[in-house]
Amino acid sequence: MKILFFGDVYGKPGRAGLREILPKLIKTHSPDFVLANAENLAHGRGPTEKQLLELAEVGVDGFTSGNHIFDASGFEKLFAKGSFPLARPANYPKKGVPGNGFFVLKKRSKGSNLHSLFVGNLMGRIFMGDPLDNPFFVAEELIREARKLKIKNIFIDFHAEATSEKSMLGHFLDGKISALIGTHTHVQTADERILPNGTAFISDAGMCGVLNSAIGAKTEAALKRFLTNLPAKLEMAEGKPIVISGVLVELKKDGKAKSIERIYELIG
Repeated sequence: MKILFFGDVYGKPGRAGLREILPKLIKTHSPDFVLANAENLAHGRGPTEKQLLELAEVGVDGFTSGNHIFDASGFEKLFAKGSFPLARPANYPKKGVPGNGFFVLKKRSKGSNLHSLFVGNLMGRIFMGDPLDNPFFVAEELIREARKLKIKNIFIDFHAEATSEKSMLGHFLDGKISALIGTHTHVQTADERILPNGTAFISDAGMCGVLNSAIGAKTEAALKRFLTNLPAKLEMAEGKPIVISGVLVELKKDGKAKSIERIYELIG
């Protein structure tokens, strides 16, 4: 099984860039499933149904998210409608929070074999504001859920700031899941590898958005914050080049990872 995953898709430039290049990447790599982190689709603040449809139409099968998932208006209706496979971090409180922390994708291959992929979403607690439930323990809950469904291919997007937290969760889950892919920092890391017991890992898949920016936003407001400590509203960056970054993960029949490869493309 091959899984193509894209890090945080930031606003209109990220969506446009991914729409432009995804058909080529699908043709080149022939993935069974395409996933993307959607928490920044609406100018950096959550997704809308229209924007999810925009990416689904070019081949994205399912979406993960993070701390901005509830920023866009109408998120209650978005989750209630359930038009798209969309996960919010599973370690949000179970009571009173819309959505689910996982979804399952199924696809029949050319040989009529049914491929199933369990996609989970977790959020870190270090430098992430109000702490959620412990992602290490909630990850174990996700694994139990996948086993109930008899699915061995388990892919988790860990939306977190600290490399140490991401790395340790990777080692904690090594051999128990197929892949732990980090998101949130918008900066692709060069530590992709297969952990000793067969789990694919990378600290951060990167982002899809304007390259020369403050991780997708205009630099002016970000610089003001650093120079003065005064609040400044971040606005979406525009222009080119646009970076498209993510990973291609290939799994073996036993659900363990065969390979992980970084995807990094520039448009314009």
